[in-house]
Amino acid sequence: MRVLSGIQPSGKLHLGNYFAMMKKMIEYQEKEELFCFIVNLHATTTVFDGNKLSTDTLDAILDFFALGLDPDKSIFWVQGDVPEVTELTWYLFNFTPVGLLERSHSYKDKIAKGLKPNAGLFTYPVLMAADILLYQGEKIPVGKDQKQHVEITRDIAIKFNNLYGETFVLPEPEIDENLAVIPGIDGRKMSKSYDNTIEIFSDYKSLKKKVMSIVTDSKSIEEPKDPDNCNLFKIYSLFVDKKAQQELAERYRAGGLKYSSVKKELVDIIYNFFEPYRKKREELANNLDWVFKKMDEGAEKAREIASKTLKDVRNKVGINYR
Repeated sequence: MRVLSGIQPSGKLHLGNYFAMMKKMIEYQEKEELFCFIVNLHATTTVFDGNKLSTDTLDAILDFFALGLDPDKSIFWVQGDVPEVTELTWYLFNFTPVGLLERSHSYKDKIAKGLKPNAGLFTYPVLMAADILLYQGEKIPVGKDQKQHVEITRDIAIKFNNLYGETFVLPEPEIDENLAVIPGIDGRKMSKSYDNTIEIFSDYKSLKKKVMSIVTDSKSIEEPKDPDNCNLFKIYSLFVDKKAQQELAERYRAGGLKYSSVKKELVDIIYNFFEPYRKKREELANNLDWVFKKMDEGAEKAREIASKTLKDVRNKVGINYR
């Protein structure tokens, strides 16, 4: 089964990225054919500082390698290193009704958040479709907010296949119903666009500042507290087993618990959890020649597959005339 997923380098990667996507991809490399990539072209729809995007892209690569992604067990590359994806995007535009894009929930949400509408943001789902179809992705792990984009991909692929014959594999979205939305420090979904994230590789001082600012209710120390509706409890639970979760829940319900004490515990838990990976990341940052070599190899593997798909598409639409 070919599993495919990507992540945007539009800022420092955070706990939401790790638990919702990165951890799963690293586990998939042991049991499926994993295609994983950094979607830097997508990031250009909202990031207009070239130096920042370049830095964030390299940071995302280092984060993935440090956390355990093995370039010899997966195909790992940067989206912009495979130019075939932009050519396929153009062909797919011609099979994408404008009304389909106008109904995109993600586009509407981003505009509602204050992002300025542009053609790249509007046609984002078509580039995502090209990402998936170019590599014949079968299983696409996504959050609930991205499910519609996979459905759009299927619609486009069906239209193309109906006209030119079987060309693209129809992808299936995979949504982990057991994984709740990772809350940010303000209680909303952890997202760089909300500026409510806890970064994976924060230094201790920055991590403590973020964790201590997690929003909690105003109940007094003596009052029993509700773990099921507490952002702090939800984030804490990501790092401990069921037994530890139950013990913390009992402390909540018994009364006498200080949120500040739980936050201090959480700072050390998070920092210690990522400590081995932090050391690995430092080693990688000092060995960029190896990193770039592996990314070149990943892009070469990705292009080998992409070129076959694109050649087939070019033949069918009539671009190849010789």
